[in-house]
Amino acid sequence: MKDLLEFIAKSLVDNPGDVNVQQIEGERSLILELKVAEEDMGKVIGKQGRIAKAIRTVVNAAAVKEDKRVIVEIIQ
Repeated sequence: MKDLLEFIAKSLVDNPGDVNVQQIEGERSLILELKVAEEDMGKVIGKQGRIAKAIRTVVNAAAVKEDKRVIVEIIQ
């Protein structure tokens, strides 16, 4: 999941070197914290959060195979 989120985020931003994904694992859930450069926040979130929602949907679809619940948080 971490690699998938990192790949998607790096594809969207102008500064792929500033993309950082932290993974916090629970028993049946997984929290992924996505950090990008401040000037790239708009590209990752999108208008009215549409891109962020699409990213969460793709990651959740991949997580179904592992029977885990994934939470994607976009932080500064």
